[in-house]
Amino acid sequence: MASQRRSAPWTPLQGNTVLAVHPLAVFDDTDAYLFREGTHARLFDKLGCHPHEDGGADFAVWAPNAESVSVVGDWNGWNGDADALSPVPGDSGVWHGHVDDVRPGQTYKYRIRSRLRGHVEDKADPFAFSSELAPATASRVHRLGEGHDWEDGNWMATRHARNALDAPMAMYEVHLGSWRREDGQFMGYRALAHALADYVSDMGFTHVELMPVTEHPFYGSWGYQTTGYFAPTARYGTPEDFMYFVDHLHQRGIGVVLDWVPSHFPTDAHGLAFFDGTHLFEHADPRQGFHPEWNSAIFNYGRPEVRSFLVSSALFWLDKYHIDGLRVDAVASMLYLDYARGPGGWVPNRHGGRENLEAIEFLQTLNRAVYRDHPDTFTVAEESTAWPRVSRPTEMDGLGFGLKWNMGWMHDTLDYMRHDPVHRSHHHHALTFSLVYAFHENFVLPLSHDEVVHGKGSLINKMPGDDWQQFANLRALLAFMWAHPGKKLLFMGAEFGQRREWTHDGELEWWVCGLPAHAGLQRMVRQLNRVYREQPALHSQDFTPAGFEWIDADDAERSVFLFLRKPAHDGPPVLVAVNMTPVPRTNLLVGVPCGGTWREVLNTDATEFGGAGWGNFGGVEASPVRSHGRRHSLSLTLPPLSTVILQSEGQR
Repeated sequence: MASQRRSAPWTPLQGNTVLAVHPLAVFDDTDAYLFREGTHARLFDKLGCHPHEDGGADFAVWAPNAESVSVVGDWNGWNGDADALSPVPGDSGVWHGHVDDVRPGQTYKYRIRSRLRGHVEDKADPFAFSSELAPATASRVHRLGEGHDWEDGNWMATRHARNALDAPMAMYEVHLGSWRREDGQFMGYRALAHALADYVSDMGFTHVELMPVTEHPFYGSWGYQTTGYFAPTARYGTPEDFMYFVDHLHQRGIGVVLDWVPSHFPTDAHGLAFFDGTHLFEHADPRQGFHPEWNSAIFNYGRPEVRSFLVSSALFWLDKYHIDGLRVDAVASMLYLDYARGPGGWVPNRHGGRENLEAIEFLQTLNRAVYRDHPDTFTVAEESTAWPRVSRPTEMDGLGFGLKWNMGWMHDTLDYMRHDPVHRSHHHHALTFSLVYAFHENFVLPLSHDEVVHGKGSLINKMPGDDWQQFANLRALLAFMWAHPGKKLLFMGAEFGQRREWTHDGELEWWVCGLPAHAGLQRMVRQLNRVYREQPALHSQDFTPAGFEWIDADDAERSVFLFLRKPAHDGPPVLVAVNMTPVPRTNLLVGVPCGGTWREVLNTDATEFGGAGWGNFGGVEASPVRSHGRRHSLSLTLPPLSTVILQSEGQR
């Protein structure tokens, strides 16, 4: 009978340490100290549900303002009187105990009765490794990793170089539920692993960046309204299925980056909000704890236990799932107390300013922990302001991220590309301005999902002109982006010019890849990725001025941009020539640093890419004619609406 199912009794030992009669993962004094300090990075080992191989499970949950806590689930008929937990002696606020009748696969929640007003709520486990399939909201008992043997040893042994700042990094951003489907239904993690690895490998991208797969109740949030910070969404399979997904991509030489959302969380009744009858994870004051843009709760970064929870979540994905990087969402909303708020709608910090000092401390703690425990991974900040030193070490008073999205580059570039070419001479600076600050941070150049939703239109439809000009514009833009200093991120569908604005319902418009212009663009991106990876000049000095040199940044009249990219070590430089008008530029004299042959390694106007076939017959011989302050020059043909990349083959 359910009423006979009780948690194991507690046996006090020395100090504040307690053990159950059944061997239990003890939350000890050291755990409590680190938890309260905000630096505990492995709470997933101690809190949550941990099944035993011989049956039963340990449960532990943080609920400091609870009068009582019990585990309710399939095994006890959801009877709140059956399996009560006990408070750990001390002031950690943790309740735990052992329940004998629990088996993997069963669902459960914590029934929490608050000391305040007798509030009672059934809550999902904040540390659950698995959840029910939405719209159901219970946590699921799960023995993590059972049945999966990792086979990505070669990747793990070499990924430090693959994830390094001097490595080529072209990220393909993917929403798993709408990349591809089978008969209109979601593909599972395992099927996606093979299909995505085949496609990404063929296209030459180095990494996949996944929009959040952390469990979320509302599919339409795309994962950005997270409730399960330790559980991959059940929509596509089990935790081990997701392990298989990461493992398989690694075996194919592809890194996996995960979008991770510590900036806010939904207020669903089963989730973190008002967890123990109080505002435990979030601020109580709505001027601090409610996000007006996303109608969600904001974490209380000033609470050390909350910082420990979030840091543990970040390290969990790097540890248990071999994730290569975390892209941290909405960092700007964390840094500014007045973000999306008008006068009187926010609370100044202790100095009277608008900087969120507690969030700064949390982000620094997070990045120190990541690079301490997993130095071969990286973190990326989606930060849209001019906040200084986002991607600089904490020892330099930075936030400690490895990389930062360059939102300014994205806005300026798309604004420039929207203009009819006849008007681009008046906006020339929009494409050159990013080089004023390009080396202030370690930038990623993003053309992400945010730019192709909510009425913004697809990337191809942002381009002006007729059908031919739209594709030529997009080919020129992507090659310019790949040649510009910074790592790259492109949202799925842009690589073949999907016309329809992205929607999470259904899959990409794969059928258009059979049309000549779309197929040509796709071939160009494939070739662009190959050139990018093969040319050290295009990636090895992304974050230092030594890797870039303008030849001509001021030819606004012709909308021509000329620059060099240089490798980190002795090696040939690369010349990039961009023509953003539909007028071909013939016999264009371009100064170069050395004589010899300059081989054309990419021309976006090639006929195989859907272009008109203007070009330089595969290469140009430099002449000893001065131009642009240099002793040698090339006489180039720049096709209409194109980017041409040439590599020096050295002085002969």
